[in-house]
Amino acid sequence: MSTDDVLGREVVEVPKGVAFTVVGRRLRAKGPLGEINRPFPSDALELDLAGSTATLVLRLPSHRKRSQALLRTWAAHLRIIGGGLTLGVEARLKVVAAHFPMKVQVKGDELVIENFLGEKHPRSTRLVPGTKAEVEGDIVRLSGHDVEQVGQSAAKIERATRIRDYDPRVFQDGIYLIERAHLKEAS
Repeated sequence: MSTDDVLGREVVEVPKGVAFTVVGRRLRAKGPLGEINRPFPSDALELDLAGSTATLVLRLPSHRKRSQALLRTWAAHLRIIGGGLTLGVEARLKVVAAHFPMKVQVKGDELVIENFLGEKHPRSTRLVPGTKAEVEGDIVRLSGHDVEQVGQSAAKIERATRIRDYDPRVFQDGIYLIERAHLKEAS
């Protein structure tokens, strides 16, 4: 086995109950909590599944930094996708209301923010499908099985409370991310 062979291969442990398949240029992962579909660079990488391990094989010259970056990035993607489908993903945001008491609640697939800076009309944002939100006091907890969906929902909530026409040093009201989207702890 040459050094190029060692550098062009990455082995990832697949959690029990998760199945990866590559069809064309799409990666499909199915697990106990749901299903994830992603574009996959099948012209540059090859995915070999054997038992509880997935091996990514690089089809590009492995001595290049960009090739190695692509290989390790997709190995990390597989680990996060597998973990999300077995453990789940969560993020936390904090409601900061210094000037007016804000009321934040979940209505269906929307997060509704009432009385933001004393506004008469409520602001709202749709959650990305596959994401659930819970409001506990001044903490908004997002959960789901896809780290990208949970992270995008958190960004949409932050954007919904963006302040315009006020000095941001004085008016610091809003909903801010305090814990990024990450895998839940194994229980």
